Amino acid sequence: MPRVESTVTVPLDPARAFALSQTYGELRYRWDPFVREQRLLGGATGAAKGVRTWTRSRHRLTMVSEYVTFRPPGHVGMRMVTGPWFFRTFSGGWNFAPAADGGTEATWRYTFTIRPGWLAPVADRIGAWLLGRDIRRRLDAFAAACADPRIVAALAA
Repeated sequence: MPRVESTVTVPLDPARAFALSQTYGELRYRWDPFVREQRLLGGATGAAKGVRTWTRSRHRLTMVSEYVTFRPPGHVGMRMVTGPWFFRTFSGGWNFAPAADGGTEATWRYTFTIRPGWLAPVADRIGAWLLGRDIRRRLDAFAAACADPRIVAALAA
């Protein structure tokens, strides 16, 4: 099962970094280059284990995912419920750990399997490259948001 991962250190403490990573609506759109549209489903008012989300990516692909783990301020995990036809499975996890300088080490990872299975030897490499590029861009944008006083202030509001 292919896995892509990226880590960055941000200048926020784990609680605030975790909170920013779990924003929805306008604040999310200000920092996350991957998300074009996103909402919680089933009347949920916040993220929690079992809550489902609908997301449209910058690629115009849509996915319904479900929180399988939600442990602030350290970890969140999600799995695809429905999504693009070429993913047999897709999941993501975000970890937040205190950094020595008082900030946070944020690690984001995705794992996936491709369908049809016979295409996996080639598609896995392409998928890992594309998702690796996307996760790095997304994590770089997250790091920039964590250092942006306007976004940090909006998070506190």
